[in-house]
Amino acid sequence: MKSARIIYNPTAGRETFRRELPKVLEKFELAGYETSTHATKGEGDATEAARIAVERKHDIVIVAGGDGTINEVVQGIAEADYRPKLGVIPAGTTNDFARALSIPRDTQKAVDIILKNNVKALDIGKVNEHYFINIAGGGDLTELTYDVPIKLKSALGQLAYYIKGIEMLPSLKPVSTVIEYDDKVFEGDIMLFLVANTNSVGGFEKLAPDALIDDGYFDLLILKKTNLPEFLRIATAGLRGTHLEDEHIIYTQAKRIKVTPKEKMLLNVDGEYGGKLPGEIINLKQHIEFFVSDEFIEREARIKGYLETKERN
Repeated sequence: MKSARIIYNPTAGRETFRRELPKVLEKFELAGYETSTHATKGEGDATEAARIAVERKHDIVIVAGGDGTINEVVQGIAEADYRPKLGVIPAGTTNDFARALSIPRDTQKAVDIILKNNVKALDIGKVNEHYFINIAGGGDLTELTYDVPIKLKSALGQLAYYIKGIEMLPSLKPVSTVIEYDDKVFEGDIMLFLVANTNSVGGFEKLAPDALIDDGYFDLLILKKTNLPEFLRIATAGLRGTHLEDEHIIYTQAKRIKVTPKEKMLLNVDGEYGGKLPGEIINLKQHIEFFVSDEFIEREARIKGYLETKERN
């Protein structure tokens, strides 16, 4: 009999997954999986639970939580020789990675996607000793994702990030930074940089619109020094997806990116604190297999077709 291990964050989102758990277990058992669960107890616990799942050679691991919980599970799997397939049940606040895989918030629909058995090997990133699935970034504004209190996130959802972002705007300042990406170098004052593995960043799906998760490349976005009115204008354009041609934006693709700030800059990894920069960011192509939706497969095919046509022209 195949085995499945469910690692879930009991406090994620509005704690809805716990109420759905009996039905989830029933579905997996009926599908032929001997299924067990682990409720995380604090920071780093999901990583240890994932390591145990690897040691026990579970066929699949299902992560129910937000991007932070998925990130922790990946930390426990990424370096292993045997890496079980990963399924995602979005139960967090923003759920960027699940959104990128077109996995719905509805728990039972997410389970159905896993049981349909569409599996695809996807890229992950590594920066210093941290792995990430979705985003690595730096600059004052990237700190808001781990600066928002858990209770506020639970009560207000994604609105909590907007409130915190507005609060931070007056204090944003540029940092002199050297960014080496593949065979190119940028040096100058920046407001922030984002290294995107997916098209969904902070709940926005148009910041890196052409990002693919299996091509071995990151989408790199650098926002150069701006004043507050310019920053607000560019942020508004980012919501619409019209920001990429702005003179303050560098948008490109790279496999390897080295970031060296000339003063203190903190690293954001999948919405969590990842230490201090400098750091080297490396793409690990098609490193872990994930269960994905039909919609995701169709979207990736459309983008690849669009990029191939663009390159020919």
